[in-house]
Amino acid sequence: MKKYNVAILGATGAVGAEFLKLIEERNFPFNELRLLASKRSAGKVINFMGKDYTVEEATHDSFEGIDIALFAGGSISKEFAPYAVKAGAVVIDNSSAFRMDPEVPLVVPEVNPEAILKHKGIIANPNCSTIIMLMALKPIYDLAKIKRVIVSTYQAVSGAGKEGIDELTNQTAAYLKGEEMVANILPSASAEKHYPIAFNLIPQIDVFCDNLYTKEEMKMVNETKKIMDDYDMRITATTIRVPVYRSHSESVNIELEHDVTLDEIKNALANFPGVIVQDDPATQTYPMPLYTSDTDEVYVGRLRRDESAPNSFNLWVVGDQIRKGAALNTLQIAEVMIKNGWI
Repeated sequence: MKKYNVAILGATGAVGAEFLKLIEERNFPFNELRLLASKRSAGKVINFMGKDYTVEEATHDSFEGIDIALFAGGSISKEFAPYAVKAGAVVIDNSSAFRMDPEVPLVVPEVNPEAILKHKGIIANPNCSTIIMLMALKPIYDLAKIKRVIVSTYQAVSGAGKEGIDELTNQTAAYLKGEEMVANILPSASAEKHYPIAFNLIPQIDVFCDNLYTKEEMKMVNETKKIMDDYDMRITATTIRVPVYRSHSESVNIELEHDVTLDEIKNALANFPGVIVQDDPATQTYPMPLYTSDTDEVYVGRLRRDESAPNSFNLWVVGDQIRKGAALNTLQIAEVMIKNGWI
């Protein structure tokens, strides 16, 4: 099998570390591996598969000879992606920089792999909450077109990076000691106010838009329409940060174009790649973030009819947002390209 020269931009962050775990776990066919990060992290040594790699400072010349550039996300994507493409690499980017660019495909491999063929050097990885939701919606959409989606998310602090994890840990320790909880990160680093997340819920992720939705909520709306290529679908979202370390949860209500049975929905979900149905009220079986963390699949449960509206259903969806919601989905895009000879 052909092997590829791979660069990871943001190699020292949570998603970058997950890239490395997944490359080893999935036996990804790499030849050269180049680990890139900011000047602050340059020089750090990472042992990977028995070999020491020194993290290099990312520069505009860092992508010479690279076939696949995996971008872990962040504001630097906008700066470095054009240079990587110019050097001949395919960039698979985990930031929001290119997601809504009409020239850039936005891809969940199980949902719209054909969109990869439209790339012009950059492929965008969707928002983690969007990916997790669409893994559950796509098999249902194929049964009966979805007319409307109402989603409320319950998102883990790791979605805000290592700083979010540390803040939950520190605040929990402070609270249990009766000390003041210091908040510097959530609801977002750019927000004017910050609130404790320990023993709390924050009904804001990212900043507010003019329509009073947050940017995170509008990402779910706009990205879903683009990925599904259905701009008539009506979608409304409420995104909430919860005191959970890892794995996002979502309560989803859908209205279908025509009726189907609950068994048809369960069978469609159970047969969809990357989805596991955990749904048995009799044994209190349903997905929970504690048990879905560090797994690749998206879990669906609490399936039931919405008795207040025709052709409508409720479902509960949980997935590890660092793996399937970020690093795994990115790597799967590269795997699809390799499998189909698209690179």
